[in-house]
Amino acid sequence: MVNSIRGEVSAQLAGREMTLCLTLGALACLESRFDCADLISLIDRLQSGRLKADDLIDIIHAGLMGGGHELSRAEVAAIRIEGGVEGAVRLTAALIKAAFPPPINADESAVE
Repeated sequence: MVNSIRGEVSAQLAGREMTLCLTLGALACLESRFDCADLISLIDRLQSGRLKADDLIDIIHAGLMGGGHELSRAEVAAIRIEGGVEGAVRLTAALIKAAFPPPINADESAVE
């Protein structure tokens, strides 16, 4: 079972249910891979909406590594993702959203 508070996402990959998470280590790897100077630059890049297929592989690979799955980048590139390319885009978007959720509005979080 995934823990959304920790930023975990569940996906069907290669016919198996897997947990993915963009941990701090995974984000550091993405900063390096995307040649981003800092976390804000990485966030801007990820939220730009203009990602290449190669970027999807990197993000999904980072999420799998953060979820404890020891797969090579080449294995991730060849993996069957439920929903095909559209499924990969949805999975990537879910990982980004889970890692960087919108801020909670103080008014919405107040207990009455």
